[in-house]
Amino acid sequence: MASVLRCANSLKTSLTRGRLCAPTSAALTSWLRYHSSEAKGKTVRIGCASGFWGDTAVSAPQLVHQGNIDYLVFDYLAEITMSLLVAAQQKAPNMGYAPDFVQAAMAPLLKDIKKKGIRVVSNAGGLNPSACVLALQEAAKKSGIDDLKVAMVTGDNLIQKKDEILQSGVRDLDSGREAPQGLISMNAYLGATPVLEALNQGADIVVTGRLVDSAVVLGPLMHEFGWKPSDYDLLAAGSLAGHIVECGAQATGGVFTDWEQVNGWDNMGFPIVECTSDGQFIVTKPPKTGGLVSTATVAEQIVYEIGDPRKYMLPDVTCDFSQVNLNQVAENQVHVSGAKGTPPSDEFKVSGTFADGFRCTAVCNIGGVKAALKGQKTAESIFKRCSRMFKVLGFEDFSRTHLQMLGTESTYGPHANPVCAEARETVVWMSVEHKQRKALELFSREIAPAGTGMAPGLCGIVGGRPRVSPIFKLFSFLYPKSNVEVKVHMDDNEQLIPTTSSPSGQIVNEEAPSISESDSAVKSGNSSYTLEQLAYARSGDKADTSNIGVVARHPSYVPYIRNALTEDVVRKYLQHILEDNSQVTRYELPGIHGFNFVLTHALGGGGVASLRSDPQGKGLAQMLLSIKLESLPDDLLQ
Repeated sequence: MASVLRCANSLKTSLTRGRLCAPTSAALTSWLRYHSSEAKGKTVRIGCASGFWGDTAVSAPQLVHQGNIDYLVFDYLAEITMSLLVAAQQKAPNMGYAPDFVQAAMAPLLKDIKKKGIRVVSNAGGLNPSACVLALQEAAKKSGIDDLKVAMVTGDNLIQKKDEILQSGVRDLDSGREAPQGLISMNAYLGATPVLEALNQGADIVVTGRLVDSAVVLGPLMHEFGWKPSDYDLLAAGSLAGHIVECGAQATGGVFTDWEQVNGWDNMGFPIVECTSDGQFIVTKPPKTGGLVSTATVAEQIVYEIGDPRKYMLPDVTCDFSQVNLNQVAENQVHVSGAKGTPPSDEFKVSGTFADGFRCTAVCNIGGVKAALKGQKTAESIFKRCSRMFKVLGFEDFSRTHLQMLGTESTYGPHANPVCAEARETVVWMSVEHKQRKALELFSREIAPAGTGMAPGLCGIVGGRPRVSPIFKLFSFLYPKSNVEVKVHMDDNEQLIPTTSSPSGQIVNEEAPSISESDSAVKSGNSSYTLEQLAYARSGDKADTSNIGVVARHPSYVPYIRNALTEDVVRKYLQHILEDNSQVTRYELPGIHGFNFVLTHALGGGGVASLRSDPQGKGLAQMLLSIKLESLPDDLLQ
């Protein structure tokens, strides 16, 4: 306890950087209670080394050697990743998993992981967890490890039940359309229960297929602390811990609004959650690594890729994150508490993929005076030439085309700076869709001739002749948990795992909370501010839906943001990227002084189906931060 008090006394000194706020007395009291030996009890440290398939290879060694962790977890399966795994398995039946997990992460570290007693949980199995397990066991043999216990979770892959599912009349969650006959994959988002059982059986490494991202953290916490499936507040807290770290370095300063305050990108620290049995936890990172863990970086990650924060539905629990509290208790340490939970639905969300035509994207640099106009005319001429050729050959016209002049702020639409349109160099982005591969192969061949037969200054095609690739679109639906057989396999044995459901057996479907009324007591004035002066923001995707989380830089800004940044204002500002049937819904997170805007039909199809340069909406928050909020007090920033 004395060391804790010494640390508390030095806390003010360690927080002298302007980007961090000193904790309130209540926060400090909470932190002292958390760290006191009498109250703290057992703690579990979990480090996340991957936020997506393709994340850096330096993360796992960093966490294993410097993180002092009990568990190492990996999240590989974004929705777009499942589409890529489908394509990989079609080319090679023994693929369909994330080979990086075995080759780059595990193989070099297996001896150290085993020696330190670190246990591993990963959804790297993707569509083919058995192949992933075999590759992992082979790597263990090469490392001279004979007693590595590897468990595999199955049951998420429902493609064998395709006919039965189609006959049940399932409909897409977003569009309401019927299921296409051409579904080639269907994977349920499983929860943490099978991970819990695998760890209970003594697994050193747990490999799963489609698992909800946060479950790789919740499963170990349920195992370590004995949390029951009915401990909903604890399950919500564990899910929040998983949600914060599941995207890797995004919780430790990656893609942070105030990116200039974040140093050490070359040695970016990856997130660690230090959890106690009561559901409280500290978000931190390994010592002497780059990055930043502050209330702002953690708050940004909380609002990342969620919908209604009061009803964040997961397989194990329905979470309420609206009253979560964040407190900066030391440099690069944020204390998190306040998550609440209620029973989950008795259905799994299932993501299916189906092939729907082909796409081809050409990216060209063009320079000189009036570069944007030259690029525009060049691309339109290529489209027109190909359409004429299609007609002669008996092909249909393009299903869709998309054209952007990168470097001219074309993605900003009417909000673009006019000066950018006069740039003397730009990048032409031409993306097209067609039902037939041969038509797009023709398009691919017609890019290079523009370099000699159209505008001057076309300097080259990025990557050479563009490649034609199949389009895999998402079809997401709900499916009864009772119809899904989830199993844990280890040491030639398998065990059927019961799926959880709400006590009533019914879907929890409360009315969405109403948006807070505008605060009529706020002062008006003659000043305008950009949203970036008042808030942080982060955006992400779920299929064709994007969300933009906005977190006030100071609690006093909340009523002004609430009044000025309405659903209608956001809809009008982003109208140029929204479809006619798009909807914008605003939710509030009072605990972190935040708002969440959910925009449907905002990504041109989303994922690999979109023709845009930003198919996942990563830049939408950056775009919204430029919006000006008018008639605010002159002294607001003071």
